[in-house]
Amino acid sequence: MGETTVFPRELEWKDSGSSRIPFWAYTDESLYKKELERFFYSGHWNYVGLEAEIPNPGDFKRTVVGERSVIMTRAEDETIHVIENVCAHRGMQFCRERSGNRKELVCPYHQWNYTLKGDLQGVPFRRGVKQGGKVNGGMPADFKTADNNLNKLKVATRGGVVFASFDHDVPSLEEFLGPVILGYFDRLFNGRKLKLLGYNRQRIPGNWKLMQENIKDPYHPGLLHTWFITYGLWRADNKSELKMDERFRHAAMISTRGSAGVKSEVTAGVTSFKETMEINDKRLLDIVHEPWWGEPTAVMMTIFPSVIFQQQVNSVSTRHIQPNGHGSFDFVWTHFAFEDDTPEMIQRRLVQANLFGPAGFVSADDGEVIEFSQSGFEQKPYHRALAELGGTAVENTDHMVTETLIRGMYEYWRKVMDV
Repeated sequence: MGETTVFPRELEWKDSGSSRIPFWAYTDESLYKKELERFFYSGHWNYVGLEAEIPNPGDFKRTVVGERSVIMTRAEDETIHVIENVCAHRGMQFCRERSGNRKELVCPYHQWNYTLKGDLQGVPFRRGVKQGGKVNGGMPADFKTADNNLNKLKVATRGGVVFASFDHDVPSLEEFLGPVILGYFDRLFNGRKLKLLGYNRQRIPGNWKLMQENIKDPYHPGLLHTWFITYGLWRADNKSELKMDERFRHAAMISTRGSAGVKSEVTAGVTSFKETMEINDKRLLDIVHEPWWGEPTAVMMTIFPSVIFQQQVNSVSTRHIQPNGHGSFDFVWTHFAFEDDTPEMIQRRLVQANLFGPAGFVSADDGEVIEFSQSGFEQKPYHRALAELGGTAVENTDHMVTETLIRGMYEYWRKVMDV
């Protein structure tokens, strides 16, 4: 047998810019732990859900921030809270249901009892047990329930969307998003009550950043996805804009649908373009323009680090990135409508949702290429990826033929990670 070649690697970004991304950024476990601390557990707002998922007092939803399990609740006074799913007594992750309705939260191990706001309200045998004329056990005299609440996250809600942060000194959600991205956020979440339609879940064997990259990458949709290029939903010759917040961490890809099935220089030699392709279910392309869109037919927002907000024609959803180690993440899709939608529009949103999700006609491609990318990174961690389409600068553009949003994300990533 031949000798195994071991390649030395240091966590040092060898270039001054952000267009050449070392493969170790996706494969190093210690770096991943640092990412959790700096992006998910401090300094950032993370998406946890929609108010529509907990419409009634007592409703709760179990989810995550980074790798930490949290519970989003609606208390009896209608206020929304996010609390860490770790009992203050012995540290048990006590909530196992994904969702439900409860008057209180109880840890099954020792029956410690909490309000829906996370306040400790009951401790069995706190004052001991009477036996034979004496009191046995009990908590110390200086034990206070107020000192033993569940860990409470800071919460921000806007337009029916709920964000939370372990960092109580984090700037406001509005400041975090910045005025440009906030404008596109408010375009989608414009005050109308949301209506939950359903979920998709998948586990993708790739680094969590790759999904942020994927939705900051306008280069691939008209090349990888047959649906997008063939039916004009997302092509390099569509009218488009790419915009970032001032720190380059969040982005909006804005596009207006072009001509379906029309050949052009962007389809020449592109194998995913199927000029004669027919669909049996014509409802998939039963697209109705909605007044709140304005001109764009699609806006894809990436809010770093944890969520993607999708409006792709009549399909609207959130996509929650849930890291699970350096080489894996869970991806949870929440499809929604608006309460004032007609039954026909709700059905249209449901049908068009089949373009997306784990088995979607578009998004299944993304999960597969992310898996294959991670395999390449693990095989060759001393190498680097290129993001140099459109140059090496970080700037907003009025076209899609660029990887500027990826460069922007890694410029921000490098500053926060000190690499």
